Formats: sequence, structure tokens, C-alpha cells
Amino acid sequence: MDPIILGIESSCDDTSAAVIKGETILSNVIAGQKVHEEYGGVVPELASRAHQQNIIPVVHKAMKDAGVVPSDISAIAFTRGPGLMGSLMVGTSFAKGFALARKIPLIEVNHLQAHVLAHFIQEPGSKHEVPKFPFLCLLVSGGNSQIVLVRDVLKMEIIGQTIDDAAGEAFDKCAKVMGLPYPGGPLIDKLAKEGNPTAFEFAKPRIANFDYSFSGLKTSFLYFLRDHIKNDPDFVAHHREDLCASLQKTIVDILMDKLVAAAKKTGIKEIALAGGVSANSALRQAFLDGQEKYKWNIYIPKFSYTTDNAAMIAITGFFKYQRKEFVGQDVAPFARMVL
Repeated sequence: MDPIILGIESSCDDTSAAVIKGETILSNVIAGQKVHEEYGGVVPELASRAHQQNIIPVVHKAMKDAGVVPSDISAIAFTRGPGLMGSLMVGTSFAKGFALARKIPLIEVNHLQAHVLAHFIQEPGSKHEVPKFPFLCLLVSGGNSQIVLVRDVLKMEIIGQTIDDAAGEAFDKCAKVMGLPYPGGPLIDKLAKEGNPTAFEFAKPRIANFDYSFSGLKTSFLYFLRDHIKNDPDFVAHHREDLCASLQKTIVDILMDKLVAAAKKTGIKEIALAGGVSANSALRQAFLDGQEKYKWNIYIPKFSYTTDNAAMIAITGFFKYQRKEFVGQDVAPFARMVL
């Protein structure tokens, strides 16, 4: 009989719990935190306090939606890192307490690895195609931009990554410069649909190998606005849609240029997308274009599995459960972790 895994995700500002049986998801509950909007970004102390308020109700709802009770749970998987230390501690402490009370195995999960493995989540009543090994995964989020060579479910190698800022951070910080509310990435995507992606040009970095850099783009964008606002104080208001479309195109071009180069170098045509920025419509379209142009087999996750969620933690926990990769009660979270 397939094990039933309870997954807990609390790396940043979303409290999430999910229940999975084998590879089939039974529930995936996420509680966001509106408190950060007025600050223009996540406030760590407020995030950890909100996690403490949310985690019990979220876990209760996840088990209720899945139709299971605590005694049905075979193991509990939790995000160990990377993330905000205070937030991680809430999820880790809950998982340790649950495992101790139920006398079940405790499974630590790398948040980045889980984003990649979200592609293997199956839903009841349907079976979708999953990536074949080896495959390349473009992992893009607010804190990470990486090209990952995936040789097996738990065997991954980063072959390219940002040397400074991540793509999601570039979206959010450029949005803030334009006076857009947090989080800026989704709003830029929305406004870009009404703009001209070739209206303006911004700097693209020249970084060796398959690595990324987005700090120069942010600086270029800032100086561009500063220079034009001198002549037209309402420049942003007059050109907001075109600015969003041009910025988005630049970021997507940077991401895709390196991914194409990596695919050509490795000869791999199994190409996956993961992470919060994978919800971006222009990036998804670029993947569809890549499928047509380069004959890739592409894998794009459902929107519900792109942002931080416990379903991806639970599926990773399932694979680790199969290999009996358990941890003890002395496990501690890490704010910084790599694949």
C-alpha cells in the first residue's frame, strides 16, 4: 500500500500543508499573508508570527480535505531550507512535534529540489506525463534562478545560476521603482499584455557559461527611468504598459538564451520549468516557442504548483520515504541551502 505523506511548507510567507498518497495528491492548502503588502516586501518577523497563527488550521484543513486522520499518516515531510529562518523554524517545529507524537518518520526537504519534483505530482483520476531522465529544469523564483541538470529524482546538479540577483527579485524591484505594489511580478505580467515588448531596450549581461546576472538590468532600468523622468515627470504613468512589456521581454530573453545554450551543449531535449516565476505568461510562451523551434519535450507545471506549496514538499517526501531517508529530532532548519 502506498504511504500517506503529510507535507509542510513554511519557507517564506505562505503557510501550506498537503497530503499525498504515493504520487497522487489528496489535498494542498495554502494560506497567504496580506500583512506584507503595505511594506513592499516580506517582513521576516511578521511572516514567522503569521505562520504560527496559520499552521494548525492549515494542517487541519489539509487532512480534512484529504479524508485522513493523524493515524493514517505514514511520515511527515517539511521544508528545512532555504528560506527565512523564523518561518522555517515554525514548520520544522510543527513537523518534529507531529512526528514525535505519532511515532512516525521525519523527512527533511530542500525547497529548491521540491520545486523541480513538483512535475511528478499526479492528481486523482488522471495521469499526466512526467519528465524523462535526464532533463534540464529552469528553476526561477524570487530568490533563485538556476538551470538544473536532473539525472534522477534525488540526483540533481546546478549547471548555471545567478551570480547576484534572481529573476523574480528583478521583477519585484523594478516594479517598486515604477511605484507598483508588492508583489510586482504578477502585476508586470498583467500590464505587459497591453504593452509593446520592443518599445524600450535594457541592458543584458554578458556572463560566462550558463550563469545569470540581473543586478545590471535593475541598474539599467533605474537609470533609464531617472533620465526620462527629468524630461517628463509623468513618464512612468504615460508608458507603464510598454515599460512592463519591455522589461518582461528582457528578463525572459536572458533566461531563455542561457537555457537554449545549455540544452544545445548537453544535447538534452527534455526541458522543464519550475518556481514562482514559472507562472509568468511570457516565460510560458517562450517554452512553447522552444518546443516548436528546438523540438523540445517541455513540461510546465500547473499554476497551483508554481508558487510555494506543500504538495511539492509531500512528493519529495514520498521519494525520500521510499529510500528511507529520514532525519532525527535534532534536525535544524538552514536559511541557506543548495541542491
